[in-house]
Amino acid sequence: MKATQISKHIWSLKTWILIPITVWVVVEEDGVTLIDTGIPTMAKGIMTFIERLQAGPLKRIILTHGHSDHVGSLKAILRKYNVPVFAHRKEIPYIEGELPYPGKKLMTTLQKGTTHALPENEQGQLQPIGGLTPYFTPGHSPGHVAYYQEQDQVLLAGDLFSSKKGKLRKPLFTPDMSEVLQSSTIVSKLRPARLEVCHGSSVSQPADQLDAYIAGINKTHPSVTVS
Repeated sequence: MKATQISKHIWSLKTWILIPITVWVVVEEDGVTLIDTGIPTMAKGIMTFIERLQAGPLKRIILTHGHSDHVGSLKAILRKYNVPVFAHRKEIPYIEGELPYPGKKLMTTLQKGTTHALPENEQGQLQPIGGLTPYFTPGHSPGHVAYYQEQDQVLLAGDLFSSKKGKLRKPLFTPDMSEVLQSSTIVSKLRPARLEVCHGSSVSQPADQLDAYIAGINKTHPSVTVS
């Protein structure tokens, strides 16, 4: 597993099994936040890295979504660290085995009632958690979330995109490309300096690529539209 500091507060931890798989450790004022947990073989490396970083204790785990390559180390990490796990409320039934993901078999990652919903205000807007602002970005999964670290201007986008050699690519195995393209417009709103994805490389100034990315998807998938 390769650890890389990608900004002042954020480290990426990456392994490869045919494709890259990435999780992120974010240094907060009170400790660290872990975003996603990758595959089971990453558990030991993630925990060792957090200890060696000496930036304080693990305070929370937050998920972009609950697919197996994003939650594979979750149970092992929770056996060592008694910390809360957060996901979007729409994602929790899939994580806790009440509903199967589109095109997938029913799976249970955590027992019912153990996953916390990301905080929302009365209007249903997601609220900051630690030093991160969550944005609801469905399409790849029903409750997919991307996280923005404003100080560093980094968007941790999970599977909202994939990337190759610094270029935006469509996410893998996505049931609703129209919805994911609509979600991708968050890049135009935030205009992050850097975008990170689970499967791929860093993308600098991703907003500059977004129009060409959407046009390319529309050309190869004429039924996919962005309203």
